[in-house]
Amino acid sequence: MGLPLDSLVGILKTAGEPTRFRLLALLSGGDLTVSDLTDILGQSQPRISRHLKLLTEEGLIERYQEGAWAYFRLKQDGRAAVVATNLLSAVDAADPVLARDGERLATVKRARAERAQAYFSRNASEWDELRRLHVSDADVEAALLKTLGPDNVDALLDLGTGTGWILQLLEANYRRAVGIDASRDMLAVARANLDKAGIVKASVRHGDIFNLPLEAGDFDLITIHQVLHFLDEPERAIAEAARVLRPGGRLVIVDLAPHAFDYLREEHAHLRLGFSHQTVTEWLEKLGLTVGKIIDLQPKSQKPASALTVTIWLATSPLGSRAQALNVPAMEKAAPRKSLLSEIEL
Repeated sequence: MGLPLDSLVGILKTAGEPTRFRLLALLSGGDLTVSDLTDILGQSQPRISRHLKLLTEEGLIERYQEGAWAYFRLKQDGRAAVVATNLLSAVDAADPVLARDGERLATVKRARAERAQAYFSRNASEWDELRRLHVSDADVEAALLKTLGPDNVDALLDLGTGTGWILQLLEANYRRAVGIDASRDMLAVARANLDKAGIVKASVRHGDIFNLPLEAGDFDLITIHQVLHFLDEPERAIAEAARVLRPGGRLVIVDLAPHAFDYLREEHAHLRLGFSHQTVTEWLEKLGLTVGKIIDLQPKSQKPASALTVTIWLATSPLGSRAQALNVPAMEKAAPRKSLLSEIEL
């Protein structure tokens, strides 16, 4: 359906102001803060904030809060978003004003990447140690892709997104994606990785895995990769994932099988020493989900007693499933948009 004349004229008037159009172009390249945008455009924060407010009210961009910081991005859905995409595709990406904005955006992204790399480097030794204990990332990647198959999905949610690895791995399979993580340091790493990969149809946000800032039934694929063993009540996280899963949607859990590496509790903050097939299956079935596949992946180069097995669970939410009707988690009580600036060498 098209837009009423008054609505379309309002959108064109809002987007037609030069600074606001430049903001749309910048936000087509990823999530940015007011501070980022003031640095790039060289305008005062009140003025930039005013322009962003107008663009938000018109449905052209969206705002989300992360602690003390507010992030903005080009809106992914809605008729106003379609207009914005068409307007951005009509302008010459080599325009000197937009080219200069692109150069400044590249500087902001480089600084973001440097901060993220510093954090990553401080923790790399711990992650490397864990990787040596279980199956390689490449084997997990291959098994996950095979399990999910080639089907495209409309909306992907990655819980405990960490470095944003899942958002990058499945980039060809979704129209839009959101990664949620409780660590702002890890979100900085994920944003830097998405910037580097040129992925603008995915965003990452700060959030509580037990109380997601998301609407019920909004995603048709949800992934929880190597997260549950850090949680005291992993079943509650699964219940919250089921709440935002669409009827007919799929939930994929990747985590460790039961093991005896007790030192992981103290040295790596693991609260649970893996999960059996039966335990996770019971959690999923209590929510009305149907378990379709369970796959165990074990390192080929190590003996079972000295290695961690990784398990993949794939569950589906039937149409009209009980999980879709939950307003409170049951267990608590019992083709991608191309950025205009992607053509500018960043």
